[in-house]
Amino acid sequence: MLEIKNLHAEVDGTEILKGVDLKIDPGEVHAIMGPNGSGKSTLANVVMGNPVYEITDGSVIFEGEDITEEPVDNRAKLGMFLAFQYPESIPGVTIVNMLKTALTNIEETEYTTLELRLKVAEAMEQLGLSADFADRYLNEGFSGGERKRNEILQLAVLNPKLAVLDETDSGLDVDGLKVVGEGVSKLKTADKGYLVVTHYQRLLEYIKPDFVHVFVDGAIVESGGVELSEKLEKEGYESYL
Repeated sequence: MLEIKNLHAEVDGTEILKGVDLKIDPGEVHAIMGPNGSGKSTLANVVMGNPVYEITDGSVIFEGEDITEEPVDNRAKLGMFLAFQYPESIPGVTIVNMLKTALTNIEETEYTTLELRLKVAEAMEQLGLSADFADRYLNEGFSGGERKRNEILQLAVLNPKLAVLDETDSGLDVDGLKVVGEGVSKLKTADKGYLVVTHYQRLLEYIKPDFVHVFVDGAIVESGGVELSEKLEKEGYESYL
């Protein structure tokens, strides 16, 4: 599904990614764990095509197609999704209207408001969200947990082939973490891939990874199974620095 080959990227002349190799097959959950400043979020943004970052070497392949130079909107249409670490607020734009526009552009099908509302209502019920959530302005006045729940709602409605979760657990309390973690877990299917970027093992108690990768100084330095995340939780990253 996704193959990253020898990926190097920089911002403002400073190299951040220093040769990343990673392959994700359908149905797999890969977790990227590492200390602050290691480049984890940069990897998530580069995979999604954020123009702030310049790829200087390597390639990003999605379903056999080289998308290294593709813009963000094309990647979204191909079935890629990024859940932000710090979701922005957009006053005056309701969640349901944002989702209607996004889904219409991605699927190139004009959804009526009623059709979209039924689709959103089904997703909200699945995620345990209140009925009035979709009519609120996008992230305006939202708590950190509500912003992250909104990201998972978008994930459920847009139904991408590959979801990249950039520190979705950041700023969540125990209850918020459970809601988000269980929400993502419910959306996992055998034909979807997940790349989960996180500092802590706690999110992975809900989103069970097939592979865990230690990310330090812009590169993957060790890979393993879920036991590796448990080791990192106990011992930290000091042995890799």
